[in-house]
Amino acid sequence: MAREKLSSEAVAEALAGLDDWSLAKDGGSIARSFTFSDFSEAFAFMTRVALVAEKIDHHPDWSNVYKTVNVTLNT
Repeated sequence: MAREKLSSEAVAEALAGLDDWSLAKDGGSIARSFTFSDFSEAFAFMTRVALVAEKIDHHPDWSNVYKTVNVTLNT
């Protein structure tokens, strides 16, 4: 069942309650960068998130470069 998209105002209001998340360049997703102390911590974070994402069948679009993980989420 298709749902109606949120208005720009509703999106802005929802994002106001999410620390460090912002509207992605595509205008239909949210994005955030996570920075860790090193690659091992960044990769461990991705591993933990991957287990949860698989369980709830909602997989992020993400990338990892050294100690930074960029995450984009959409529905």
